[in-house]
Amino acid sequence: MPNNQDITKARALYYNTFANFFIVASDTTNYLELVRLVNILKENSLDSSSGAALIELSNKLDPTSNVKLVEEYDNLFYNPLTQKVRLTASFYDEGIESGKKRVEMLQFIAKTKLRRDEKNFYEYEDSIGFIFAFLAELCELVAKGEEEYSNTIHCIFSSILNEFVDEVAAQIYEHESADIYKDLMVVLHSFIAFERLYLEVSKPLPKEKIVKESCEDISEEEAQRRAKNKALKALGPKNRIDESCPIDIAYDVEESL
Repeated sequence: MPNNQDITKARALYYNTFANFFIVASDTTNYLELVRLVNILKENSLDSSSGAALIELSNKLDPTSNVKLVEEYDNLFYNPLTQKVRLTASFYDEGIESGKKRVEMLQFIAKTKLRRDEKNFYEYEDSIGFIFAFLAELCELVAKGEEEYSNTIHCIFSSILNEFVDEVAAQIYEHESADIYKDLMVVLHSFIAFERLYLEVSKPLPKEKIVKESCEDISEEEAQRRAKNKALKALGPKNRIDESCPIDIAYDVEESL
C-alpha cells in the first residue's frame, strides 16, 4: 500500500508530464524527458482507459524528434486558421486574459520560494502549463518533507485549476487538430478525477458561458489596462479568496520554474 509520500511523488510525476505537454520547448532534451515520463506512466496508469491512452501516446510520440508534437501544439493553441484553444484560468473565469485568476496565482506564488522563469516562460501565471509545472514543483517539495506547501497545493487546485480544467480538456479533445493531445486528455481526465478524490474537492457546477465585452474602439494596451484594473478591484475586501487559502505578499528564497 503506497504511503502519502509515494502518492505525492506520483502526483508530481503526472503534473510534470502535463506541464511538458503545455510548455513545449525547442530543446530536444526537454522532449526526450517528456517521452521518458510518458513511458514511466504507461507502466503505472491510474485506470484502464488512461493506460490505453498512455500506450497510444507512447506510440505516437517520435522518440527522436518533436516536430509532430510542436505542429499539433501550434494548430491547437496558436494557428489563426483553426479554432484556438485558450489556456488561462482568467479567460474561462471572466472572458479576458490576465484577470482575477492571474492575480490569485501571483499571490499564491508569492507565498512560496518558487518563481516564474521569465526568460524561458512567457505565458501568464494562470496558464494551464504554468499551473501544472508549479504544482509539480510543490508536490516534489512536499514529498521531501516541506509539508507547509500541502495547503497551497490544495488551494491552487480547488480555487484555480479545478474551475477550468474540464473546459480546456473538452475543447482540446473535440478539436479537429487533436491527435496526440486527444489521448493526453483521456489521461488528464483520469488524473483530475483522482486529484478531486485525493484532495476532497468537488467537480464544479457548469457555468454560463462568458461573453467578452467588445473592445473594438479601444487599443489592445487599453484593454489590458482595464482588465488589470478590473482584476485588482475584484480582489477587494468583499471578494477575497476563501479564508482557508489565505493570501499575503511574502517573498522567500527564490527558485525559478
